[in-house]
Amino acid sequence: MMLIAMGWISVLLLAGGIALDRAMTSMVTRNFDEQLGYMLTGMIGSAEIGPDGEVFFNRPLGDQRFLEPNSGLYWQISGKGHEDFPSRSLWDRSLKVPMDHVDDQPHIYDSQQFSGEPLRMMERSIILPGSNTVWWFAVAESRKELDEQIGRIRTILINSFLVLGFGLVLMAALQSWYGLSPLRRVRLAIARMRTAGANRVTDPLPVEVQPLVEEINALLAHNDKQAAEARTHAGNLAHALKTPLTVVLNAAQAKEPDLAETVQRETQVMRRQVEHHLARARAVGRRGAGQARTALWDSTESVIRAVERLYQDTRFDMDGRRNALVAIERQDLDDILGNLIENAAKYGGGSVFVTIQPDKGGSLVNIWIEDDGMGIPEKDRERIFDRGARLDSGKPGTGLGLAIVRDVVEIYGGRVELAESEDLGGLLVKLALPKAAE
Repeated sequence: MMLIAMGWISVLLLAGGIALDRAMTSMVTRNFDEQLGYMLTGMIGSAEIGPDGEVFFNRPLGDQRFLEPNSGLYWQISGKGHEDFPSRSLWDRSLKVPMDHVDDQPHIYDSQQFSGEPLRMMERSIILPGSNTVWWFAVAESRKELDEQIGRIRTILINSFLVLGFGLVLMAALQSWYGLSPLRRVRLAIARMRTAGANRVTDPLPVEVQPLVEEINALLAHNDKQAAEARTHAGNLAHALKTPLTVVLNAAQAKEPDLAETVQRETQVMRRQVEHHLARARAVGRRGAGQARTALWDSTESVIRAVERLYQDTRFDMDGRRNALVAIERQDLDDILGNLIENAAKYGGGSVFVTIQPDKGGSLVNIWIEDDGMGIPEKDRERIFDRGARLDSGKPGTGLGLAIVRDVVEIYGGRVELAESEDLGGLLVKLALPKAAE
């Protein structure tokens, strides 16, 4: 992060320095050129044509450097067919003024005509009163002073921007150090939590990182809950398998004649127990994978079409909200509805009615599944959810269906209850599932 900050600071300072250098250089050069312009205007204003047709000044120019040989400030007046009229500062030299053009306005440029003395020149073409000759007025000054000023400005800019850059990098480092200090405290708190065997971050931390700490504690609580559920499932599975294994072992040791039947029967029991716990484990895994969104009406229609093939004499009806969405995986929803609707068709009298209605302003979607069968006595409605519980042993089944349904529904934060159907007179299953975010 600091390398990125240093890179951006360097780029911005470089861009700003170049822009400021150009602006300052342009300003100094413009001031220098304005001084040359004042001198050129003064030359033109003082120039007249003498009786001999040559140019002369009616008053001396004000700058003393024009009188000092090789002073660095020069002027010259040139005209075709006339001798050059130079300043004394030129001494034995003369300015090379191109006379192949006419400049109505001052023309300024750099010149290298004097060895070791670069010049800044300004010239203009003028026809003086009383003469038909085009005269070229030129004033030149050594760039030494201008270049020195530009050099001083650049030195100041470089030093200033170096100090500014160092200060900005230092401030960025201090800001990063200070700004990340709460995260370092969080890291130390997590390290202490790990070494101390705690399961929560309880150290007092700055308010800036409190939301992060709350999320960490929530994640730890979620992991603890999943670990506890996994231990519970493993213990339940081990306990459920212990009895059939003991029965098989005792039958084998006693060499009972019906050993084969015993093994088959107890193996079926073990298989059902394994399927039950696998269904719970899959539901827990899907719940932890993320927020699901499933269209309830589509899933219910699909389940009813499948059950209709098995119970062709049963009438199935649906009503309610077609666009209801629930926060549950499609496969788990199909398993829940399939179990409940198939039970309604199996134990009912030929009619099954499904109603879908979300809570108004609530967080659940209600699914009512009614049939016209014998129903379940109120005293047995809670017991029927126990593993292996069956009230009608005359029909095929394992007694694990409703137990799995309740476990999976509760894993997703829903609930399932049994009641008596007022319309059909049979069993009413009240299923409530969490509503998905729209």
